[in-house]
Amino acid sequence: MTLDRSVMMFAGAMVLLSVALTAWVSPLFVWFTVFIGLNLIQSSVTGFCPAASVFRMFGVKKGCAFE
Repeated sequence: MTLDRSVMMFAGAMVLLSVALTAWVSPLFVWFTVFIGLNLIQSSVTGFCPAASVFRMFGVKKGCAFE
């Protein structure tokens, strides 16, 4: 699996987790969803993705988006 797909899978899993937490634990977890969305926007604008940096340290091979 490439870095691109790993980051997209991680982001999707975090969104689903935050929605589940919002529905079943507390409505305040909606702020977790907002944080994830803002991080995705920031990553697309600046090109810096903290999750990609972590996955890269674990040796996930680069894809075309993170060259």
